[in-house]
Amino acid sequence: MPHFDTGNTGFMLLATSLVMLMTPGLAFFYGGLVGRKNVLTIMIQSFVSMGLTTVIWYAVGYSLCFSGGEGGVIGNLDKAFLWGITINDASPVNPSIPLIVFIAYQMMFAIITPALITGAFTNRVKFGAYLIFITVWLLFVYFPFVHMVWGNGLMAKWGIFDFAGGIVVHCTAGFAALAAVFYVGKRKVQDRGPHSIPLVALGTGLLWFGWYGFNAGSEFAVDPVTANAFLNTDVAASFAGMTWLFLAWILEKKPKFVGLLTGAVAGLATITPAAGYVTVTSAVMIGIIAGIVCYFAVSLKNKLGWDDALDVWGVHGVGGLLGTILLGVFATVAARYNPTVSWPIGLLEGNTGFFFKQTIAGLSTAAYGFVFTYVSLWLINKITPVKVTETEEIAGLDDSLHGETAYIEF
Repeated sequence: MPHFDTGNTGFMLLATSLVMLMTPGLAFFYGGLVGRKNVLTIMIQSFVSMGLTTVIWYAVGYSLCFSGGEGGVIGNLDKAFLWGITINDASPVNPSIPLIVFIAYQMMFAIITPALITGAFTNRVKFGAYLIFITVWLLFVYFPFVHMVWGNGLMAKWGIFDFAGGIVVHCTAGFAALAAVFYVGKRKVQDRGPHSIPLVALGTGLLWFGWYGFNAGSEFAVDPVTANAFLNTDVAASFAGMTWLFLAWILEKKPKFVGLLTGAVAGLATITPAAGYVTVTSAVMIGIIAGIVCYFAVSLKNKLGWDDALDVWGVHGVGGLLGTILLGVFATVAARYNPTVSWPIGLLEGNTGFFFKQTIAGLSTAAYGFVFTYVSLWLINKITPVKVTETEEIAGLDDSLHGETAYIEF
């Protein structure tokens, strides 16, 4: 019988709980940004992922991500329905924690990733089509990239690194969001959001809090790298938020609260792939760069008239891709405490090859996520309508799709 470390196991259970909390946090964040007639619609899209993705993860998701397929694109179904897994099995990444804790932790990542996409097509998508989309997208985008990067698959063999999900989570979801924007088109009815900036602040707080589990937990142990990832997470978010705030103050003449909150989330997304591999000083630089680049990405989106309602592409897509590339710049052995562990070395320490690998991996992930999402929405529309009608949009999706309203109208 394996010997499980109670400290590591307890920490990973806490980290799993924190990542779970991020999905309700995302629901509040998105819910506050939309108008009063569409709050419940976008919130249920996050919450339903907690249920549906769990079912899919139990049935096939874990197995496709982490069972078999060494060096390949996808795993096999040997562990479908968690077949043969017992409470005494050890995690493949750290034998001192139970496998079932690893399964639960990775499931929370799977839950929030498709929910991120929903902010792009707010007020425009049928609920039934969304459920089909989640299922298809998990099977053909998220699970393959988890396997390739974290499941000893193709990208891992190439020497690609992603500490906590820059490629796997943010790049895939962010560029999928952009494809969804292009497919569903602009909203026909102008949404009077954000209807509740306090809800946005609550959601940001929950996301920021949960992100410590997201990043620090990805070390799967309690050690100096865990602490470094924890601190880097907060530092990058803070510097990005302040950078965004001052940019908006200079260029828009007002220091906007939503800008501060959005900038913090951009910093969180950008530090994610690099959190455990860089120094705190590098995290400062990554946060500042994230605040600048993501701010101008959102500005470009607005200038081009893309109706990415809640800036998913500009924050998560650009942030995830940027962080993946910046990992290729700033990765350092100074962040490593265990010399026996494989560790990335970036451009600043002379490793040009790793920088180019990270860049190519990020760009190819973005391209695949974009193309597959656009094609899948087109195919789903052949089965059931993806877009809501203009009548439903005018009435508000809360009432027209779900028969509920968030607020009583007087």
